[in-house]
Amino acid sequence: MSIPIDHDALPRLVRPVAVFDAGIGSYAAVAAIQRLLPRQDILYFADRASFPYGDKSRPELLAILRRTLRYLDSFDPAAVLVASNAPSITVLDELTGIINPPVFGVRPPIAAALAVAGRKAVAVLGVRSMVESPELRLYADKQAGERKAQVHLVNASPLVELVESGAFLFAPDQAQAQVKAFLDALDGQHPDIAAFTLSSTHLPWLRAFIAPARPGRPLFDPLDDAIAAVAPHAVPGTGAVLALVTENERYSAAEFGLMLDRLGVSLPLHRVTP
Repeated sequence: MSIPIDHDALPRLVRPVAVFDAGIGSYAAVAAIQRLLPRQDILYFADRASFPYGDKSRPELLAILRRTLRYLDSFDPAAVLVASNAPSITVLDELTGIINPPVFGVRPPIAAALAVAGRKAVAVLGVRSMVESPELRLYADKQAGERKAQVHLVNASPLVELVESGAFLFAPDQAQAQVKAFLDALDGQHPDIAAFTLSSTHLPWLRAFIAPARPGRPLFDPLDDAIAAVAPHAVPGTGAVLALVTENERYSAAEFGLMLDRLGVSLPLHRVTP
């Protein structure tokens, strides 16, 4: 990849943590790192040209991750966070050692959710392509062990769309009603659910909608474990964030900038071209 801008105009980063994904959900990881490590420099890479990762085949994901990890390595990162469940669960383990810095992914903390669910069930919320994948089922079964029957993989694509569309910001009352309707239908199908885990980096944005709809029902965010894993590798800098974005005819950098604006994020974007 090449950056069609002047490197001298970019912020000078000190051993940044590199965070990347194809969607807007990954910005939640950037915000979480900033809260925990305010002096950590961050390289935020939004690979919109490859959106969505969840629809890609295994060979496609392997090619995307190999290319992206090698590209991010050129920025001398302290660590890299693959802030997307699909590649984290399906292919990331096959890429161990491809670059020297440690590489972390995000995976739903099913075992932790089961620990509080007791004899009841856990719902893993993700996009359709992910929850129907054999890789997530295998991961869930390994996490659950003998309790795998207590784990329900749930298509939460309608909730993800509330984030991608910005509806949770611009029509919060409508979004709250849609979240409640979704959870009502889910409880009708699985009345034994005691806890939620997330298999999408979009869904943490809906925590403020899910919590009042199901008060007292724990929600486990995979970003929590991921950020905790990144933290020991932090290198203090100035807290700068460098945002790079790819684009194609369908998903433009300008459109991604508007999505960030909807989230109240003011962040200069620098286009990169494969």
